[in-house]
Amino acid sequence: MAEETPRPPQTNTPPDPGQAEPSHDRSLWGRLWQYFITGLLVTAPAVLTLFIVSELVLALDNLLLNIIPRRFQPEMLLDMHLPGVGLIAGFVLITFFGYMTRNLLGRKMLHWSNAFMEGIPGVRSVYGAIKQIIETVTSGKSTSFREVVMLEYPRKGIWAIAFVSGTTKGQAQRVIDEDLVNVFLPTTPNPTSGFLLLVPRQDLVKLDMTVDQGLKMIISAGIVTPTTAEGKAAMKEEKAARKQKSTDDTTSN
Repeated sequence: MAEETPRPPQTNTPPDPGQAEPSHDRSLWGRLWQYFITGLLVTAPAVLTLFIVSELVLALDNLLLNIIPRRFQPEMLLDMHLPGVGLIAGFVLITFFGYMTRNLLGRKMLHWSNAFMEGIPGVRSVYGAIKQIIETVTSGKSTSFREVVMLEYPRKGIWAIAFVSGTTKGQAQRVIDEDLVNVFLPTTPNPTSGFLLLVPRQDLVKLDMTVDQGLKMIISAGIVTPTTAEGKAAMKEEKAARKQKSTDDTTSN
């Protein structure tokens, strides 16, 4: 018979105090912390959106409340603050102006107000620029800010997201032999500021995404980036909506 190999004696090694097993309390706090982070990520978009909207509403409310004479404001009549009164007053006033422009007297008043604003030195340039921008953007035939493009900026090899605001015209185009395009390059995360660039058309790379998707990408610093399929689907829906709006406007006229 073969002799059995002797087994080494088993020793009970005392546990190392520095490598103690996690306790039940520690695992419980770990799970609670994970739940908290998950809940924070889920609720953060809604909470931040509500906060920004509420701040804007309060700012507009306080601004528009000034059009109501002091003696007719809720603080004077009811001795209490009623949020939203300024917004309601502003809505009523703007609706009244819109109604007035539908008749002859309102159109004459609008013409007189335009002539008055354009006759004030310093104010004329600001008023004219704002009026022209609004008329261009709200025009159904306008192609401004409907294309999202990429261009190399601020140097070759570095690409940036921008929006086509129109075709370069006037002196800026005459002094350059190439076909130039007006491009607005917004900043992150505040897209309301940026740079106007006059870029040769061949240096632009068109992207399959809507302006809304491009803005989300810029505001989120690239975290929210649509796929090609999502961009094409959104562009198709946007094109159908513009076509329907144009049909409705033609029918109403």
